Amino acid sequence: MRLLKSALLFILFAGNLQAAEVLNVAPNFNLADPQGKMHTLAEYKGKPMIIHFWATWCPYCKKLQPGLESLRKEYANTDLQILGISFNEDEGAMPAETLKKRGIGFPTLINGESAAKSYGVPGTPTTVFINRGGEIVWVTNISDPNDPNLNAATEFILKN
Repeated sequence: MRLLKSALLFILFAGNLQAAEVLNVAPNFNLADPQGKMHTLAEYKGKPMIIHFWATWCPYCKKLQPGLESLRKEYANTDLQILGISFNEDEGAMPAETLKKRGIGFPTLINGESAAKSYGVPGTPTTVFINRGGEIVWVTNISDPNDPNLNAATEFILKN
């Protein structure tokens, strides 16, 4: 079954799948939100999840975020979770306020350098799709908010 899922993912996301092993268990993280409350991956156990690694200064992140926001709205009646993790920020950056000004409604955690390292994030934007079993099924650096693979990957994690 695992091999079949891997084969399907390669077919679905041909050309966009990174070299990372398919179906790795997502590493845990322990990060603060802008109000100082700590959050872990365990809070999202059993739910399909999209983690968006980003920075306020990243123009490609700004370009992608409306596409992720569209996914959040489109799948609002499901248990899909979308979470930003801000890292490598300039001093004084205000990630949550930046998202709000951009009209983005998903939450963000801050000071995510340790999580970015654990996930092997090569740069911004990096978007990670995690299935209900806590397995990473797709990692991408695309910035096109209209890329159909974003929707395909979301559908995949909602069903698996």
